[in-house]
Amino acid sequence: MESALLKFICCPKTGQSLRLAEETELEALNTRIHLHSVVNQSGHPVTLPLEAALIREDNQIVYPLRDDIPLLIIEEAIAH
Repeated sequence: MESALLKFICCPKTGQSLRLAEETELEALNTRIHLHSVVNQSGHPVTLPLEAALIREDNQIVYPLRDDIPLLIIEEAIAH
């Protein structure tokens, strides 16, 4: 995702800004996903590793990116 686009998108729940997850953050999340210890906000397990993600300004919520498209759906969000 182009960083210029980040100026125009925000968390759909709080309106906070979003930033791209760093490689170490993605690795940590994918490790948790691999260990089956991640559920999204709707309570469903996250089973696919993240190729990229956006993290909310308060570092509490992660929105996955799939095929370079942000899934800015509250139910798809993951606790960080």
